[in-house]
Amino acid sequence: MSETITEKPGISAAIIVQDGKVLMVRRAVKEGELMWQFPAGAIEDGETAEQAAVREAQEETGLTVKSITLLGERIHPKTGRLMSYTAAKVLSGEAHVADDEELDAVAWVSHHEISKYVPYGLFEPVQEYLDDVLPQGA
Repeated sequence: MSETITEKPGISAAIIVQDGKVLMVRRAVKEGELMWQFPAGAIEDGETAEQAAVREAQEETGLTVKSITLLGERIHPKTGRLMSYTAAKVLSGEAHVADDEELDAVAWVSHHEISKYVPYGLFEPVQEYLDDVLPQGA
């Protein structure tokens, strides 16, 4: 007889770049050291990671975005959750706190500011993508 283990659903994050900056959100309730992060949330049944990233971006920031590519997946070192990271581009809307139960701020962050928002570093494929698409100057 085997036990059934109910796992928490994976989390999908949207890496949204526009006008030389990446969108970050600040959680209303801090998750350990995680305060600023990318728009993200649980992948629902029947959804791909890319679909979840698009939906979460809309729900949290009011932006309509389109998935470009799945950048990678990992078990997050701080939360132990399966994380998927999807590059996305803005189709319409202005970023704002659309879900004030989950978020208390949004910010467009330049390449050189990322370490101020995420001092412990980004997942390598995400950092490599941002190194490629964001201007490196001040």
